[in-house]
Amino acid sequence: MTQAADLRQIVFDTETTGMNQGAGPHYLGHKLIEIGCVELINRKPTGRTYHVYIQPDRPVDEEAIQVHGITDEFLVGKPRFGEIAEEFFEFIRGAELIAHNANFDIGFIDYEFEMLGRFGKLEDHCSLVDTLQLAREKKNRGEIQGNLNLDALCRFYGIDNSHRTLHGALLDAEILADVFLYMTGGQVKMNFGSGDGDAGGIIRLPEDRRRTKVVLATADELDNHTKRMELVSDAIWLRH
Repeated sequence: MTQAADLRQIVFDTETTGMNQGAGPHYLGHKLIEIGCVELINRKPTGRTYHVYIQPDRPVDEEAIQVHGITDEFLVGKPRFGEIAEEFFEFIRGAELIAHNANFDIGFIDYEFEMLGRFGKLEDHCSLVDTLQLAREKKNRGEIQGNLNLDALCRFYGIDNSHRTLHGALLDAEILADVFLYMTGGQVKMNFGSGDGDAGGIIRLPEDRRRTKVVLATADELDNHTKRMELVSDAIWLRH
């Protein structure tokens, strides 16, 4: 039996010198100043991340500083996009990319690639998932209520983001990874291996083995578990 390849997903976010305006702020000369990425393998965080600040060679708008707190002074001496483009591309290549309002972030990255004359467009190398679009679809079906920004989705799914006072690309990517997993039903694929390459996948344990200690959940733990499961929308275990 051929084992399916691992699903590699990269949840990412960016910060920029200017805010979203019209067809795209990069057309007004705005640039990337921060990229943050979180890796998931088979829908589980691996602990691998990619994070970098970028010198944009232009001032950061005051409106943008109020959002992310990244100033011109902080960016002095940081690498330019061309210096980090190769390592960033290698980190994301071939993965499923996940972002909130993905067109904004992807537009900036594609613009930077275009200015370098390398790599082409992200969609040439990665599949793309927009969690804002997913949230809109769920809201249309009545599965989500309220606003659809990241803070509102954290409140809806009961995710603690109290440590988030300003936007930051890596922190927002970590929070979005939690939101994405809740939004898409948690763990939906179990990869059971045989452990010995046997096609049957059955391992017989010796009769005289040491018995596994069973620890039962308390009433409070069961109650907390039930409340948490009620927050999971479109759960795989409720499908027929």
